[in-house]
Order: sequence, then structure tokens, then C-alpha cells
Amino acid sequence: MQVTETVSEGLKRGYKVVISADDIDAKIDAEVKKIQGQIKMPGFRPGKAPLSLLKKLHGKNLLGQVLEETINSTSQAALDEQNVRPAMQPKIEVVSFDEGTDLEYSIDVEITPEFDIPDLAKLKLERFVVEADDDQVMEAVTKIAGQQKNFKKAAKTYKAQNGDAVLMDFLGKVDGEAFDGGAAEGHQLELGSNSFIPGFEEQLVGVKAGDEKNVEVTFPENYQAENLAGKAAVFEVKIHEVQKPADMVIDDDMAKKFGLENLDALKDLVKKQVEQENQGLARTKLKRSLLDLLADEVSFEVPAGMVDLEFDQIWQQLKMDLHREALEENPEIKPEDIDEPGDDVKEEYRAIAVRRVRLGLLLSEIGQKNEVTVTQEEVTRQISQEAQRYPGQEKQVFEFYQQNPQAMAQMRAPLFEEKVVDFILELADVKDKKVSRDELIAAIEAEEAEDMAKKDIKKAAKKKPAAKKKAAPKKPAAKKAAPKKPAAKKAAPKKAPAKKAKAEKK
Repeated sequence: MQVTETVSEGLKRGYKVVISADDIDAKIDAEVKKIQGQIKMPGFRPGKAPLSLLKKLHGKNLLGQVLEETINSTSQAALDEQNVRPAMQPKIEVVSFDEGTDLEYSIDVEITPEFDIPDLAKLKLERFVVEADDDQVMEAVTKIAGQQKNFKKAAKTYKAQNGDAVLMDFLGKVDGEAFDGGAAEGHQLELGSNSFIPGFEEQLVGVKAGDEKNVEVTFPENYQAENLAGKAAVFEVKIHEVQKPADMVIDDDMAKKFGLENLDALKDLVKKQVEQENQGLARTKLKRSLLDLLADEVSFEVPAGMVDLEFDQIWQQLKMDLHREALEENPEIKPEDIDEPGDDVKEEYRAIAVRRVRLGLLLSEIGQKNEVTVTQEEVTRQISQEAQRYPGQEKQVFEFYQQNPQAMAQMRAPLFEEKVVDFILELADVKDKKVSRDELIAAIEAEEAEDMAKKDIKKAAKKKPAAKKKAAPKKPAAKKAAPKKPAAKKAAPKKAPAKKAKAEKK
């Protein structure tokens, strides 16, 4: 193998690699020998056909495989020989090759820059410490109470409305015959919750305590129970009482609705959650301060290809955000109807991409030199947490990561970054400062406001003149959910759709 450097400009390197025809021929001979025992030919005992004859018959078919394997193995060897640390996957192109001739190919690659790691022990940081006081805990408990549904018994003459609840017995029948799962006693149903099949709850609007009513509905065609799908049914309903919405009283009974012994137990649980949230906010603030400090400490050239990839991700996210904001004003607007931000905004975001890449390289170097590693157990735990966001599809989530090395690497990367940050914080001079939660949030919001002022994202979105449309009426934030089917005994409570957390930005 002959390796010749052709390009050496900044972080760009280019190499010409030549593999002799004899080496290629020897590799083909080795491959032919591997298959010799598997081939049967007339006139020869199994596995005894001459190599020269096999090579003549199968050599060309093996050539592509040999070529690929040769390039894969020798390209890495060539980079190792040149002491090159690729920042990204090298670009390889075959320059010339034919049967019986030398193989020549080129390697274009950007190398990982060399730089000095700052003295981590000299980094000075301030860590905000927030304690969860009684007022903060009660505020969280009150918020929980406000999110709970609570009903009180209405007067016997009161007629049920949407938003009210009814306490009822019901018996469902199809063709006059009761069916499994179609009956319940003392069932509470909130009207307008869409927790029963379409048309059921609407027919109970206006009922009073003591009323008996036949509710006639038709099961959806795609109903989970095939014997009921598309069938007409009659539910014999008896209303015991109508209940009106009421504020949740913060007491032991409320705590028991969450499976806790009393209100003190609920407060203890909420306090732990508030403390975890405070710690998370403080961690975000501290990490941001650390990254800002590191960004000021280092300055080195970064690979243009890595910057391009990072910028493309940032830019695509920005365009999606702009489209989402524009949809609030005009639900009919399309992504192509929005002008891209100007060159000045692009320059700002490219600078952000450069900063991210530089910090990523720095954190990676610190981690590698100090043998910071992420265990498979830690990755599996993280995948398990991700899988919990998709109830019923946990197995598919695990299989997805197992079968996609790139997705697995994306799962491992933030874990590695957090461990490197922890390593740096152990060495740095970190002083604790007790603050209130309001002070912590104000500090975070001030930093975010400063960033927004620099980016000025909101002014970047402009509609193209040619695509002007009359804005449609603004839709309510919450869409009406599709009606749900009654469960076997009781209608299961509806779950809110899981929201994907935004990735943390450096």
C-alpha cells in the first residue's frame, strides 16, 4: 500500500492510496480458496476443483466484494499510518481500477483539531441552592388540587349539562340480549368527556336524579370487540344523582384519592418533587454557566463539515418553530409560505453552530483523556425511560435502538456529556449560593431573554406577499378528543398524549 498526501489545508486532508494488482490478486485467491470446498464441478471430486479454474469462473464475481473489503481495511490503515483522527466519516472515491491493474482511490477527510484543555481546577462557578419551603409546597399542592375533577351532589330537580357528572346504573343490549362489559352500577360519568362511545353522553344532557332513559347508540365499525363493531345497541340507564363541578378541598380525602394515607403524606411527596425540580433548574443554570465559561476559555478551528451538519439541524428546527408560530395566526399557512430569515440571522446561527461544535469537541476530549465512560447499563436505563413514553410499544422501542447503531449513539451522547460535566464540576471551584426559587427562575429567564435579544427570532418570520390569505378563526388550543369506547366494567380515564421533551441546547 502506498499513501501520498495530496491536500493539507487547515483541518482538511487528502490522500491518494494505491493498492498493487498483486495484493488484489492475492485477496481474490484467498476468497476462491474459501469457497473451494463448497463448489461441485463435473469431473472433479467435491472440493477438489483446481483453484485456477475456480478463479477463472468466479473471480469476477468476487472482485466487487474484494474491492469493498480492501478499501474498508486499507483506508483505516492509511489514516492510522498518517496519524489522522477523522472528525467525520471520510469521503472515499475510487480513482481507477480494472482487473489486473492497481487499485487507486482518494480519501478526503477533516481531522479533529488539536488544542489545549484549560486548567479545570481554575474554573470558578456559582451554584444556586434552593430549598423547598412550606409556601412552595402548598402552592404545588394547590395547583394539583386545581387540576383534579371534583363534583358535588346537585338538587334533584337540577338538569345535567355538559361538564356535570351523573351517577348511574346502565345495562347495554344488542338485539335485546345483554353483552359482556355492557353493564355497571354506581358508575360516575362526566358528560362531555367523550369517554363513552359516540352519542352516549349527549343523550344524557338534561336528565335529573331518578330519571330512567334508554340510550340508543351504534358501536363504531372499528370497535375493539368484533362482535359489537357496527352494531346498534340500547343502554337502559337509571340516574341516581346529577353532580355539579366543585373545587377540590385540600384535605386528607384528597390525598387518599392519590393512594396516600393523608395530606401530610401528599405534602412530603410533593416536597420531594419540588426539590427535584429545583435541583434540575439549578443544574441547568450551573451547566449553562460552565459552558459559557469554557467557551470563553478556548478558541480553535473547528471542522467545517461538523459545523454544516450542526447548522442544518438548528436551521431546520428554527423553520419548524417559525411555521408553528405562524399557524397560530393563520391555520392554513404552509411552510413554503414563510420567508426564511435573512443572512444576518443565518450568521448568528452559524456562530451558535460553531460554538456547539467547539464545546462538543472540548467535552469529548476531556472525557476521553480522563477515561469518562458510559456503561451499557446506563444506556439501557435511558432507553427504558424513553420506552415508558410509549405504553404498549416498549418492546418496539428497545428493538429500534438495538437495530440502529446511530440511534444508540444519539442516546449515549447526552449521557456522556452529562458525565463529563459532572467530572469537570468535581474539579472546578464551585461555591454554593442559597437563593429563592423566584431568584433562580429570574436568573434563568434573564439569560434566556438575553439570548432571544441576540437572536431576535420573532422578527425573522415573514409571509410571502404572493401567499397572502385571510386568516381563519383561531382554533382553541385543546382539540376535542376522539370518543372512547366503554371499558369492560368502568370507562377508563383518558390519558393525555405524551409530549416529547425538547433537547437541551448548549
